[in-house]
Amino acid sequence: MYTKIQQRTFQLLNPASFGDYLSKRFDQFFSLLIILNIIAVTLESVNALHEQYRHFFIYFEIFSISIFSIEYGLRLWVAPLKFKSDKKSKSTARLKYVGSLNGIIDLLSIAPFYLQFLLPGLDLRILRTLRLLRILKLSTYNSALTDLIEAIREEKRSFIAAGYIFIVMFIIASSLIYFAEHQNHPSHFNSIPDSMYWALITLTTVGYGDVTPVTNLGKLISVVSAMGGVVVVALLTGIIASSFSLQMERRKAEFEDEIREALKDGFLDEFEIKHIESLRKHFGISKRKTESLIREISKEK
Repeated sequence: MYTKIQQRTFQLLNPASFGDYLSKRFDQFFSLLIILNIIAVTLESVNALHEQYRHFFIYFEIFSISIFSIEYGLRLWVAPLKFKSDKKSKSTARLKYVGSLNGIIDLLSIAPFYLQFLLPGLDLRILRTLRLLRILKLSTYNSALTDLIEAIREEKRSFIAAGYIFIVMFIIASSLIYFAEHQNHPSHFNSIPDSMYWALITLTTVGYGDVTPVTNLGKLISVVSAMGGVVVVALLTGIIASSFSLQMERRKAEFEDEIREALKDGFLDEFEIKHIESLRKHFGISKRKTESLIREISKEK
């Protein structure tokens, strides 16, 4: 009985699997609570709203912290199920969760509330700002961050190569602009580390304009650096975009295979329709595309 309750709790706290509608509702509840927290923290920074609705913000924060604290405790409890393949003790598994990315995010989402009691002299504005870190909890229920990390991991070698080129350009641009400008513009280019701010802003094509070269050589270096930055940033963006595109192609192929499997008998029953609809939402495929795939596969039969 104990094991079944722990297993079910683990299922409810993690992204819902296909057909588990209760777990899906839990995902939606926590996602909504996180979004409402971000809205509340943002509105609370407006002094007029903070003064007028102070008690509402306090009660909502207490309610949210209660939910997130219980969630954190339950995640600690079910951590051995997540790391059971490692063949380690329950205590080790729980420590592994605490040190994991999700564990750190979960802890940071509740830490500001308790810090105000442990460190009463700490600026409350800092604690309010730290509460915005709760937005990172959405990564537990949304695959966007996971997809980005997976995209970078799959194109790791290309990403490292492009990153290496960017770092080389960054160091060269910082050094060249220092030697070109430090005598005529000592307030912002009095050392290579000081010049790195300008180099980063220029290479990323942000161009705030608060630090600009005054010599002709410095302006030439700026033009070359900006052009090089456009190329490298476009290269990095292209690598990630290409990896995302490959992920979507794999998902579409998997979705198509599921439809083919469901249509083996020539028609879709109620369960198969619900399953395909769940897959469609999970993979982010439009209804029109789904209907088109079903018609095409049906014609092949």
